Amino acid sequence: MSEPVAYPYETRLNILFPHLAVVDIQPLIDACQFQWYNQTLCKVNDSVVRLGVMQGEYHWHQHDADDEFFYVVEGQFIIDLEGRSVTLGPRQGFVVPRGVLHRTRAPVRSVILMVETASIVPTGDAARRGGGHPSSRRRAD
Repeated sequence: MSEPVAYPYETRLNILFPHLAVVDIQPLIDACQFQWYNQTLCKVNDSVVRLGVMQGEYHWHQHDADDEFFYVVEGQFIIDLEGRSVTLGPRQGFVVPRGVLHRTRAPVRSVILMVETASIVPTGDAARRGGGHPSSRRRAD
């Protein structure tokens, strides 16, 4: 069995804001010193809303059982899919359906909101199987 892959992302899965609380993201954005930061803000039914403050690129991954919604608050956010890329600007969103291999990039410091199931593995299910874009995976013969 292979070792889990370590990723250079700051991912915080704790829920910061309980029900009936005002969700204020500006102090989190202002305090962020990480290149790729995800913070769970709140839970809504079986889903969570996460804040992302990022610049750079995430690895290729997929979520076998979960859709992901990305919404850009500020900056530019690119979602690479096999065969095409989708570029989002402020006040634009996009859903990546379950099972679709994708990679996200932010060429400039960007702020996004994500909505996904609370049980999702942020680094993707593919990461557990070796991760990466299929063209970069090595077979274990």
